[in-house]
Amino acid sequence: MRVLIADDEPNIRNSVAEYFKLEGIEARTVENGEAARRVLAEEAFDAAVLDLRMPGIDGLAVLEWTRAEGPSLPVVMISAHGEVRDAVRAMKLGAADYLVKPFDPDELLLRLKQAVEAHRLRRTAAASSFSEESGRHRGEESRNVAMQKVYELVRKAAPTDSTILITGESGTGKEVLARRIHTVSRRSQAPFWAVNLGGLPETLIESELFGYERGAFTGADRRKEGMFELASSGTLFLDEIGDMPLPLQVKLLRVIQERKIQRLGGTGLLPVDVRIVAATHRDLDVMVREGSFREDLYYRLNVIRIHLPALRERPEDIPGLLRHFLNTVAERTGKHITAVTSEAIQALKEYTFPGNVRELENMVERAVILCEGDELGERNFDIHAAKMRPEPRGTLEQLEREAVVAALQRHEYNKTRAAEELGVTRKTLFNKIRHYELDTNTYGD
Repeated sequence: MRVLIADDEPNIRNSVAEYFKLEGIEARTVENGEAARRVLAEEAFDAAVLDLRMPGIDGLAVLEWTRAEGPSLPVVMISAHGEVRDAVRAMKLGAADYLVKPFDPDELLLRLKQAVEAHRLRRTAAASSFSEESGRHRGEESRNVAMQKVYELVRKAAPTDSTILITGESGTGKEVLARRIHTVSRRSQAPFWAVNLGGLPETLIESELFGYERGAFTGADRRKEGMFELASSGTLFLDEIGDMPLPLQVKLLRVIQERKIQRLGGTGLLPVDVRIVAATHRDLDVMVREGSFREDLYYRLNVIRIHLPALRERPEDIPGLLRHFLNTVAERTGKHITAVTSEAIQALKEYTFPGNVRELENMVERAVILCEGDELGERNFDIHAAKMRPEPRGTLEQLEREAVVAALQRHEYNKTRAAEELGVTRKTLFNKIRHYELDTNTYGD
């Protein structure tokens, strides 16, 4: 990873750069916003750390420039002035995160890695769901009936303040869908904050969500606003909600019910106005039955449920995704690739894609880089090698769902023959179709 650090305080930028180098991250430092713009325009970076207030062109101006005409990359803002309005303004301009000086370099590194990963996931999933073309969202042009129903649900649910639960396998574009919901909601002008609960320890989750007061714990030498406060009037996306520890589930439920939070170490309650969108790749119904997820919280989150189908369940979308990734990667690498053979497209349609859209993007990038001609064939994608890789087995319910879908597709959605292959009655098959939220227009009568 290569990071640009812009700060007019030499001690700050140099110490952060040295710390990053120890962690194997290449860091380039500049002392003002003008230099930051010049370097960003001339060199490639994975992310940038910008001081909010610098002489001349400040960090906010640089951030705004990157969004208008500069390179597309995640930006983490830092500032010695911990005012909420500064954070809100930075987030509205497109900052990935915001930290107040003095900060823990470990925390900066964690936020930076999360921002880079989120940026990569958005680029991947945007092609699957919502990349714009001719004033329309590519996802809404999907030929898959299940995906068309997803977009219809978004159009109906986005204008409301109802809590939404997005389910689907990893790599299907859950965060991109959440951002689309925010974009078309009445809260679109307010901040959108996202946190991946699966990658954070319990103590950090609590401080990230609710914030803390000075002296709340060792090292808390300042007050910190949590995401519920920073997302005021906007949307808070809780990714991998199924990984939230039970004690924090209780606190989250209380916040949803009372619309108030209490910072760590604080004594008073603070009102919050936030729309919650949660997502998970896990089966919360099973977790509720097992006692690892609170039933009352589940029902609070599951007001509107949107399931994103896996890529293998919508092979008709693969040609469009291929075109998008091919154009993106070819432009980035400077390669001139004009087409993909029909044999390659058919082979990709028959592949199961355990990594979903993210895996497809990686396959396209590899194929473009290694291609020596102007056309991609089946051999460029190395699909045989991909099929030989061991696939994650998943839960029993995930395997059963895949078996139902595969049997129906093999028999061209003839329920009687599919039920015979599966060794179940037609009634049982219909029950499975409803249970796994398969599209009834395709899979049902």
